[in-house]
Amino acid sequence: MPPSRLPRPEPRSSGLARAASTPSLRRPSRRSLLHGAAGLLGAGSLAPALTGCGSPESISEDPEELVLWYWDRSASPVLLEQAAEQIPGTSKRLRADVIGTSFDTKLRTSLAGSAYIPDITYINSNNALYFRNEDMFLDLDELGAQDVKDDYYPWKWDLGLTPTGRFCFFPLDIGPTGFFYRKDVFEDAGLPSDPEEVAAETTTWEAWIALGTALHAATGSFLVNNAANVYTAVLDSSPERYFDADDAPLYIRSGSAVRGAWDTAVSAIEAGITAKIPTDRDTDLNAAWTSGRTAGNIGAAWWTQVLAETAPDTAGAWRLAAQPVRAGNNGGSFAAIPRTCKDPEAAMAWILWNNSPANQAFTYEDVQLFPSCPASFETLSSQSDFFGGQDPLEFFSTAAETVPSSFISTWETLIGSTFTTELANVETSGKDPERAWDDALAQAERVLAKRGVEA
Repeated sequence: MPPSRLPRPEPRSSGLARAASTPSLRRPSRRSLLHGAAGLLGAGSLAPALTGCGSPESISEDPEELVLWYWDRSASPVLLEQAAEQIPGTSKRLRADVIGTSFDTKLRTSLAGSAYIPDITYINSNNALYFRNEDMFLDLDELGAQDVKDDYYPWKWDLGLTPTGRFCFFPLDIGPTGFFYRKDVFEDAGLPSDPEEVAAETTTWEAWIALGTALHAATGSFLVNNAANVYTAVLDSSPERYFDADDAPLYIRSGSAVRGAWDTAVSAIEAGITAKIPTDRDTDLNAAWTSGRTAGNIGAAWWTQVLAETAPDTAGAWRLAAQPVRAGNNGGSFAAIPRTCKDPEAAMAWILWNNSPANQAFTYEDVQLFPSCPASFETLSSQSDFFGGQDPLEFFSTAAETVPSSFISTWETLIGSTFTTELANVETSGKDPERAWDDALAQAERVLAKRGVEA
């Protein structure tokens, strides 16, 4: 659940003036980072550690059993059953425990308390949340990960690196993105409707917005449900995000990628191509796609299944086109080995076996997790009637080749929603975009300061 640099709209003059007067965030000090890191593991790391006194570090005391924590449909049940008998190439067995709600809270509490820690754990696309506590995980390069590095998309592999260069998070599935659109609605509008034509007409975000303007004028349909979809799509396809690898804030700089994504989303709002449906109103979102009120969405590979399940009556009407500039990534997950693992070599053997190109292909067929191994697609195909005969696997595996490498900071996980919240205020309440931008910057600074990110 990563190419040329993204062209960005020119910042408004008033925005530049205000940015110049906005207090700049300072580089975090080592002391402040340590303070912030403690907060990431819960309300004070010391308290959980005390509760762990006298408790076993590992969940299972059986020396032949390794425990995996994962969530529902994040692994193939068939492969898990095989590993439960024996992890190939080892004498160990795998016990797979499904963790329901609050996965991160449970994992972070166990790590902080040094008690009841799994031998292997899955971690979602928010793996940056654990960067400040990377010493709690093993460096997988020391266990042979480098031997298979070339089997995976480079940008996904890079996301598994911590800021210090340790490879702690092994690539599982990915979420390359593209533009989903209603071919029938485009045809009614007299617009290009074949995927190649749509992609050729929308190589820039400005051209994509112009197409949405023509669509709305001709049919009354909107190109996307909300501006957050645009903002996220632009940022997810950018090599630059909120911070650099040294955690210097980039988003406060003039011409930043975050500001470019913001301005593009604001342009979409001002052009009237968003349906202004909040992201948390699932029923309304689905109804808009089903009725044709909204004729598009920029989504990840996993959205093909979501769309088929939520709008089954639209089967055959949807198509996939390359989004402007390049594809992004939204979603995906990783595997990690806590330092308390009772047999790191066996744990790594399971990770390598479970995520080989062949087994990632099998996992896709079993639970539809999109592979991070390009070779997996050599044995897969999914020509889909839902997409008028297009093969989503071919489309998204090709799109994944254009995703740029980028760095996601721990601090991004704390402030990212601040910008989409303010963007929603612009879209649904008519808030002045520049005031909303300034408020987003101020709120982000407050959140970071609370975590001790200060000189």
